Amino acid sequence: MPGEKVTISVIKADIGSIAGHHKVHPDTMLAASRVLAEAKKKGLIKSFYVTHVGDDLELIMTHYKGVDNPEIHELAWNAFKEATKVAKDLGLYAAGQDLLSDAFSGNVRGLGPGVAEMEFVERPAEPVIVFMADKTEPGAFNLPLFKMFADPFNTAGLVIDPRMHEGFIFEILDVYEGKIVQLKSPEEMYDILALIGTPGRYVIKRIYRKTDGEIAAVVSSERLNLIAGKYVGKDDPVAIVRAQSGLPAVGEVLEAFSFPHLVAGWMRGSHHGPLMPVGLKDAKMTRFDGPPRIVGLGFQIHNGELIGPADLFDDPAFDETRRLAQIIAEYMRRHGPFMPHRLGPEEMEYTTLPAVLKKLHDRFKPYEMGYKPVIKHTEELTGETHE
Repeated sequence: MPGEKVTISVIKADIGSIAGHHKVHPDTMLAASRVLAEAKKKGLIKSFYVTHVGDDLELIMTHYKGVDNPEIHELAWNAFKEATKVAKDLGLYAAGQDLLSDAFSGNVRGLGPGVAEMEFVERPAEPVIVFMADKTEPGAFNLPLFKMFADPFNTAGLVIDPRMHEGFIFEILDVYEGKIVQLKSPEEMYDILALIGTPGRYVIKRIYRKTDGEIAAVVSSERLNLIAGKYVGKDDPVAIVRAQSGLPAVGEVLEAFSFPHLVAGWMRGSHHGPLMPVGLKDAKMTRFDGPPRIVGLGFQIHNGELIGPADLFDDPAFDETRRLAQIIAEYMRRHGPFMPHRLGPEEMEYTTLPAVLKKLHDRFKPYEMGYKPVIKHTEELTGETHE
């Protein structure tokens, strides 16, 4: 509808997987598709596309109901619930893992699923890229988004396109304090970097074009460890990026992923690994439940309809990036349980450290200069005796 704002909503959840945290079962995708197809028939949504990355089921929808609409969020919730029923019937691993409640309460935020949504008036040609990652966290998008919208060595348009030359506004979320700040690039570039260089806490949430406030990108920011009150999992983020015509070209957007930077969330949510761009056919988690992967699907949105997708990383142009990711993965794995491969204890999804410290509490002694350790026999350390 000309002049009316269209909304694109990308909502994802881990509702169960084949063979561990590996890959979504096609029957669960079919169950979710049936729910969305019925909603399209009733006119609730304009179009949809159901896919997966690793063990995450991804719902991509367009509609005219705006961001955070209760009907759209309930639709996604119902789709995930139906998919979860199938997952349980099939005995899939971690069935319903990301559904942290039995009841919908008007919005899926805080209930487990990850959400990225934006609304805008369609341009005559409206290219949109949906990025979906597995085995990582929302801060994984910090570096590539900065490169897309603030680094002229990545995005030539920042220098040569007069519609981009004034720069962009970065909206940055402190996921621990629940506070948000808007900073301008290029004039506050160093302040932006000071924050987003700590991706476990400061996450780019939205990006706007400075000249007119036009929205350019949005990232899901729900962190399951904070939602649930304990660490139950990295939330495997999604992002939406608009491209062309006063925004970064599609090639500039994709170029930001040509370097497989280190992200948190690999194996048990407790390790760093390289973010490897792959096509849908390779969107499965195998080596050490990874390595972390990202898929980019390109759509045109026309009259509210999703046209596509194009599987943008399914291209030999990214073969060298994938090769480098494999080398980095090999290097990181050789560290075993040592940092920096393993995350710090405050970020680990699973950790026995508190239990170990409690067990050893009485065996820690004050350390003084000149202290000479006394080596005790095994039976004295364990209390066991041997004949």
